[in-house]
Amino acid sequence: MNEHQDVALSVKNLKTFFYTNKRCNKAVNGVSFDIKKGKTLCIVGESGCGKSVTASTIMQLLPTLSRIEEGEITYHSEHGDIRIDQLERNGEKMRSIRGSEIAMIFQDPMTALNPVYTIGFQISESLKYHTDLSRSQYRTRAIELLRDMGISLPESRVDDYPHSYSGGMRQRAMIAMAMSCSPKILIADEPTTALDVTIQAQIFELMDKLKKEHGTAIMLITHDMGVVAELADEVAVMYMGNIVEAGTVDEVLRNPTHPYTRALLASIPVLGKGKNQNVEAIPGSTPDPYDRPKGCQFADRCAYRIAACDVMPDETQIGSTHRVMCWRHEEVGANAAE
Repeated sequence: MNEHQDVALSVKNLKTFFYTNKRCNKAVNGVSFDIKKGKTLCIVGESGCGKSVTASTIMQLLPTLSRIEEGEITYHSEHGDIRIDQLERNGEKMRSIRGSEIAMIFQDPMTALNPVYTIGFQISESLKYHTDLSRSQYRTRAIELLRDMGISLPESRVDDYPHSYSGGMRQRAMIAMAMSCSPKILIADEPTTALDVTIQAQIFELMDKLKKEHGTAIMLITHDMGVVAELADEVAVMYMGNIVEAGTVDEVLRNPTHPYTRALLASIPVLGKGKNQNVEAIPGSTPDPYDRPKGCQFADRCAYRIAACDVMPDETQIGSTHRVMCWRHEEVGANAAE
């Protein structure tokens, strides 16, 4: 039996560094996770912790002054394993995978969409590159995708430019572009940023439908722990380039064993508890990525700090799927249970 039969993509000890002005930013510093078929992996954490860089590394959409220092990104395709980290960024093989096998919904649709081309033209671009459809079929397929995304009058809206779409419609158009070739893996980088709550719910419902109907493996980057609780099958909590805790959604949200995970959950108001509930802000701020503290990166903000935190803790396997990087994870877990 193939040990990867349920896994669409594996990331092992990934390190992506940026080099500027003789300085090095270790944006992703030893990250490991699996994206499973028909499942949603949510990656959560504060801005600047490396979530989007991880997504860009998988897609090989990194800027020039960056490189993958270490690690493996393995795409388990129907035709065998493909080491994405060893492919040329703009080589023919990577271009054939990007958009066709692995697609991405970008954070800001207004900057991701080209303002001088129609929505239909931009959806058709991926179809032209990855399929053998005719010109008339491109248009028909683009209209079908827009209709599937819940956009009314797709026959006329397909010829509109991005500026004539609302924020929610632009995001739906982005998802239509991403899903045009029925990818096996969908990476969504905060796909509902700046959208109102009603539209957010519709977008997430749409993504859940894609997962269930097509078996798409989804990697969702978000700040919203409510979204995680609703959509995630598995959760990875990132902080300063490391995954500090990971496991199933129940393990991480019901029994958090890292102080950062606990702090994230404590900073969210709970519906129904009223205005007098205690919502705790996380003290301090993320350290300078070019001047990092020694040892645990969260230590300066942590209530559980001890002398041992001056050394980076190893990853501890708590259960078959639950893992954490903390010297005092047992105590943190016991307090969370209380």
